[in-house]
Amino acid sequence: MNRQRDIPSSIDRERAERLREILDALHEVNKTIPVIVEGKKDVSALRKLGLVGEIITLHRGKNIYDFCADIAERFHKVIILLDWDDKGECLHTTLSRHLTGHWEEFRSFRGILKILCQKEIKDIEGIPKLLKNLEGYEVTRL
Repeated sequence: MNRQRDIPSSIDRERAERLREILDALHEVNKTIPVIVEGKKDVSALRKLGLVGEIITLHRGKNIYDFCADIAERFHKVIILLDWDDKGECLHTTLSRHLTGHWEEFRSFRGILKILCQKEIKDIEGIPKLLKNLEGYEVTRL
């Protein structure tokens, strides 16, 4: 259940609007291009944000090399949307290297999300709550 909180600042409203815009663009691209995330909570967050296309979790019992080989074989293009904490950055670097030629076209999604989320969150799963807070709602249950 959501409750109204303090009226958001114009900066918060602008960030929320820009977040919505990038998420809408991600939604459109994800209709045909799969998104790679770290785990189930990230999948759940992206579903809450409206993504309907294929979302692939990284941690599925395969090592990184085998995971990337499988992805490269199955998909011509992918969106790598890993967290931007230390672990996520390391994984992103590794996947990027192994999936060269498959993801670069969509690198801006992660970069823009990192900028818009600033230092408040460092993970995909936190985006729904951050967005609600920026829009002026407290999220008591997601």
